[in-house]
Amino acid sequence: MRAPDWLTSRPVAHRGLHDISRGIVENMPGAVQAAIAGNFSIEVDIQLSADGEAMVHHDHALGRLTDATGELIEKTAAELRALTFKDTAERMMSLSDLCAVVAGRVPLVIEVKSRFDGDRKLVTRMAEVLASYDGPAVGMSFDPDQVLALRELLPSRPRGIVAQRTYEDEYWAKLTQAQRDSMLYLRHGLQTQPHFVAFKVDHLPAPAPWIARNVFGCALLGWTVRTPEQRTRVGQYADQMIFEGFVP
Repeated sequence: MRAPDWLTSRPVAHRGLHDISRGIVENMPGAVQAAIAGNFSIEVDIQLSADGEAMVHHDHALGRLTDATGELIEKTAAELRALTFKDTAERMMSLSDLCAVVAGRVPLVIEVKSRFDGDRKLVTRMAEVLASYDGPAVGMSFDPDQVLALRELLPSRPRGIVAQRTYEDEYWAKLTQAQRDSMLYLRHGLQTQPHFVAFKVDHLPAPAPWIARNVFGCALLGWTVRTPEQRTRVGQYADQMIFEGFVP
């Protein structure tokens, strides 16, 4: 169940090697190119557009980085590509666009963003795109159902679960208690069979990722490393880091 060695062989740039002070926006082409130039793996997020395209963007809502408002899922791929991003002339990519830019030069770590509603159209589209992509790429998600979808729809690609110790903060309030409980302790692991775990660095060490790594042979990534202290922690307890805000 262990991921390939290339997943942990180099640091992973969180949403690309972005730096807003230099006009390099997360998940945008400039951040991808900067990560490639640094020979880092690239973590990106994908979301589903209104017309079923996999778009590279983190937030469900559009207001933080763009001059638009509303939910990403309510706009078509063409509308999303036409959006103006604050302080930059860059445009949102689809997963296909991303693959064309990267062209196999560094590994891709693709996080499937989920609304926890059982919809698998995003993973279905991801599978269609990656079927014709020869470069190294893995998929992962916080949502166990999406990881199961990765197992069923992309069986030849390594898959991972994104996790943390608890899910009681405000970000997870939209989920039911049963949904939050289902994510605890990686208890879905026998069903989802992840090849790696991406665990919140400040929550390391923890029993569940230790067992996944040392008993089941899963690779362990720590996210998101921003400080020297977090870098020391991930070096003690994980195989590699997902980093942001500095250049290793």
